[in-house]
Formats: sequence, C-alpha cells, structure tokens
Amino acid sequence: MTNSLIYCWRVAASFPYKRQHSELGRLSSTFPTTMVPVLLILMGASATLHADLLSPEKFLLLPPVNFTIKATGLAQVLLHWDPNPDQAPVDLEYHVKINVPQEDEYDTKNTESKCVTPLHEGFAASVRTILKSIHSPLASSWVSAELKAPPGSSGTSVMNLTCTTNTVKSSHTHFRPYQVSLRCTWLVGKDAPEDTQYFLYYRFSVWTEECQEYSKDALNRNIACWFPRTFINSKGFEQLAVHINGSSKHAAIKPLDQLFTLYAIDQVNPPMNVTVEIENNSLYIQWGKPLSAFPVHCFKYKLKIYNTKNGYSQMENLVTNKFISKIDDVSTYSIQVRAAVSSPCRMSGSWGEWSQPIYVGKKKKPLVEWHLIVLPTAICFILLIFSLICRVYHLWTRLFPPVPAPKSSIKDLPVVTEYEMYCFACSIGTRPAQAERAVSSAVLTDAQRYGGGTETQGSLIMEKWQEIDS
Repeated sequence: MTNSLIYCWRVAASFPYKRQHSELGRLSSTFPTTMVPVLLILMGASATLHADLLSPEKFLLLPPVNFTIKATGLAQVLLHWDPNPDQAPVDLEYHVKINVPQEDEYDTKNTESKCVTPLHEGFAASVRTILKSIHSPLASSWVSAELKAPPGSSGTSVMNLTCTTNTVKSSHTHFRPYQVSLRCTWLVGKDAPEDTQYFLYYRFSVWTEECQEYSKDALNRNIACWFPRTFINSKGFEQLAVHINGSSKHAAIKPLDQLFTLYAIDQVNPPMNVTVEIENNSLYIQWGKPLSAFPVHCFKYKLKIYNTKNGYSQMENLVTNKFISKIDDVSTYSIQVRAAVSSPCRMSGSWGEWSQPIYVGKKKKPLVEWHLIVLPTAICFILLIFSLICRVYHLWTRLFPPVPAPKSSIKDLPVVTEYEMYCFACSIGTRPAQAERAVSSAVLTDAQRYGGGTETQGSLIMEKWQEIDS
C-alpha cells in the first residue's frame, strides 16, 4: 500500500562521441566511397587523442560547488549545485547519491534534481562530478548536504496510517465529470499526551490541502480525516504524499510523512445497473462499468453466483460485462459483481466492493410467514393434548375441587335484607298500598323458605305490621 522509495526527476545522459559518430556516418554517406577510409582514420586519431587527454595522469575532475537541499513541498526536496568554476571545459555529468532516509543513486547531466521522499527522518545526499564516458574511471570527490529532521519527541507521531481513494461524481459535470475522495485513518502515538491533537495535509502534484472533516476518539483527538472531493487525478501516475503533524502543551509532537501509489489505495466502485433474467433455465447477467474516469475497456470483473439451497458458489473472472449460466429450477441464486482496473490502463490494484446481491430463482416463503403459520398450529395442538389428558385423568377435579354448599343459617341472610329494604321504603314515605304489597311479598318469601301454609303467612304479616307500627 505504501512506498517509501525515493523518486527523483533525472535526465538520461547522452554521449558526445556517439553524436559525432552519428554525424560523421551521416556525412560519409554523401562522400564517395574512397573518402570512407580517410574518415575512419581521422575518427580513430580523434578518439586516441581524447583518451590521452582524459587519462588520470593528465586530467583532474573537480567537485561541484554550492550544493544545497531545500524542501519545496510536502515530502518533496530540491537538490541544486553549480559546476566547479575551475573545471576544464569537457563534457561532464553528475553522480547523485541519496544517503537518508533510504539509499539510492543515479546519474544526471543537470545541476538540480527534485526528489519525492518522506522527510520526517531528515534528508541527506552527496554529489560528485563524473565524465560522460561509461568507460572512464575518473570522478571527483563527494560534496554533501543535509536537511535535518523536524523536532519532536519519540513515540508521539501517529501510527498505522492508511488511506483509500474513491471516485465520486463531480458537481461540475462539464469540466470535470469525476472527482476523487480521500479518507485516511491512524492511531494515536503510544507516548503522545492526552491533549495531543493531530492535523492532516495531502499533496498531489502542485496541489496541497488541509483536512477540514475529522473523526475523533473518546479524548476528542483526531484519528481520521475525510476529503469529499480532492485535486487527485485517479488516472495520474504521481504519488500521493500525506503529512500529519500535531500539537500538545506537554510535548513536541513528531510529524509523519507517507507516500501512497494511487493504484494500490484506489477503491473501485461496484459495477452499475446489474440486471439478471431467467429464460429456459438459463441465467442472463449484464452490468455497466463502475463510476470511474477510466473507459469501459479498462476494467476486469469478478462474478459470483451463489446457490442458496446447496451453498455452492460459482466464481468467474471476466473482461466483458455479460455472462450466461445454466441453472436448475428449484433453487434460489444470489448474484454479485465487482471490478478492478486492468493493466492496459494502469498497474492492477485491488478488487473493489461487491455490488448489492440480486436474488433470482424459486423464492422461499419468508421466515416471518412460517412463524405465523407454525406457531398458532403448535399452540392449538398443545392445548388439545392437554385437555385430553385432563379429561382422561380427571385433572380438572383434582386441580379445581367443587366448593361445598353453604349452611342453612346463611340462607336467612337474604330474608333479613329484604325486610330491611322494606323498612327503608316505609321510612322515606312510601304509600301504604305499596308498603302492604312489599310486606306481603317479604312474608311470602319467608313462608316459602320455611315451608309454612296460609296460617303461617297471616301470622307473619301481622308480626310485620306490628313491627312497623312500633
């Protein structure tokens, strides 16, 4: 995912004697054939003289002067030097050697060079003068320069920095239909104070931006950053430089630089408009290219057909956006597709996210419907079995025995109650006829309870009236 190699702009050297040889060869074709031996003799004499002049005993190469290293951007430095003014006029070039943060070396004919490399550990390099001839052992002494590492306490810089990019639709559809979003996450340094706050910047080409949308941990420290839209070109070949520094009242926070190659961190979108049709036990699947700045021919696809009945998955690697497969008529299938950018357009990266599953085939009843059917049936069956058991073994009688009948003295309570009701009616001014009927009704009720005849009823009526008069 990340790459800590040093990338420097350099120009390949060209050798003057080869150009002279080419020019002479071109001119010799215009001369008569009798002049060719003469030209060859002259070229041999010139080469001999040139080698004699540049021999270690007669020639000395001087080192360059005014060698400087300057940071020109996030994770980017400019190396510059001047030719030695006392150097004899001869075709020269320079051999550059990077010492820190990672060893590297190259040749260039220019007097400056740009390098992209992490700078949180500092940067150191050396340069010397050499001849353009690869056969010459001549070289000057080294001159060196250094860019010191920024200050900061050990263990306070962020850890496990990871970044991903994703293509999104641009609001400026006419000028730039696609843009790239960027998301980075990290862990707080193991020795960072609790009040540490981190800040993220990215640089792509000449563009540099500071993060405005952070995610925080429980201590309100920034641990993730989100750029909805950036100046990153998803089709570019330059590296993405990410820089995170920090601040604290208790310690100096050490910054961190990290380089990312775009193809390695790009998260390709799922293919769009996935359609599935079934015809005569054949599965017809088709989809469109993902949302991306790359054209259709730049994608490869991976198709997954999952049989939900037997759990079998069929995986297909494709370069087209269509596929036909035979299926049975008793199973349900789940269809998903994902994409990746293929090598003809850029170096192959990781596969993107799967598309949302599409289910086709014989559909099963949802689990909720089965619950609605099975649960009431099971309850009714259990109640039926329980009632049969209670009936056979007389469990109702044992669980709920009959209540014994009340004693005869309890039967008198309603009589007293009716009489009291009659007395209450008389006390509030009920008419005599109505009172008489009430007394007769009460007496008849008492007579029926005690089984008395007409004489008994008469005596009871007289007793009631006497009680009222008193």
